[in-house]
This record gives sequence, structure tokens and C-alpha cells, in this order.
Amino acid sequence: MARSKNQNGPSKSQRQLRVGELIRRTLSTVLARADVHDPALNAMSITVAEVRTSSDLKIATVYVMPLGGSGKDEAIEALKRNKGELRRLLGKDLKLKYLPDLRFVIDQTFDQMDATREMLARADVRRDVEKAEDDGPMDGDGA
Repeated sequence: MARSKNQNGPSKSQRQLRVGELIRRTLSTVLARADVHDPALNAMSITVAEVRTSSDLKIATVYVMPLGGSGKDEAIEALKRNKGELRRLLGKDLKLKYLPDLRFVIDQTFDQMDATREMLARADVRRDVEKAEDDGPMDGDGA
């Protein structure tokens, strides 16, 4: 049986989702407790929004955002600099055969939401949306 695909490519397995969520929770706890021996990283308040794992669970992409959205580059550099220690701390809490390599990127979700909100607030878009609502529901067959 073929796997179903969503718009973003192949769907994630339950194991990928579960491991990603375990890493997210554990990493959030480690960062909140300031367990890392780096004063610069401990001084930052970083939100771990999501963790996506590769299909073989060898790579985990960690989507982060510093509190307030400022200092993004510094946060990524501090996380990359302490990647080894973060993996070691994760390994103490997670019982996985292989601990994934961590890759840190800035979470763009809030920026995308703001852009969408701004677009929907534009007069021409609002006019089109109101016109579509006045026309009633669209038929699926185009009739």
C-alpha cells in the first residue's frame, strides 16, 4: 500500500513525530534549567517551537525562536556552539538507539502569520473576500 502524501511531501511516521516531540520537550527543559555550561546561552530565553526528524531519525531539525524575537543570529550561534553538550544532555534523558544530529534554524511561523495577517488586512484583499462571501458558497463542479 502506498503512503499518502500531503502538500509538504511524504507524511511523517508516528515514530518520527514521537521522537521529535520527545526531543522538543527535553531540549526545552534543558534550556529552561540552564544546564549548559555557556553563560551566553543560559542568559537567553529560547523557545523550541518544533523538532522535525529525518525518516531515518539521524537528523533532527530544531526550530527555535528567542524570546521577543531579537538576537536570532546570536541564539543560533550559541546553540550551534553547544550542540555537543546539548546532545549529551539529551542522551541522558532519551533512550534512543541513535541520538540524532541537531540542526538549529529560526522558526519562521510567527513571521508567516504576520505576513498573512497583513495581507488579509489590505483593502483589495478584504474587498475580494467580502465579494466571495456575498456570492455564496462555491460549487465544487464549477456550475
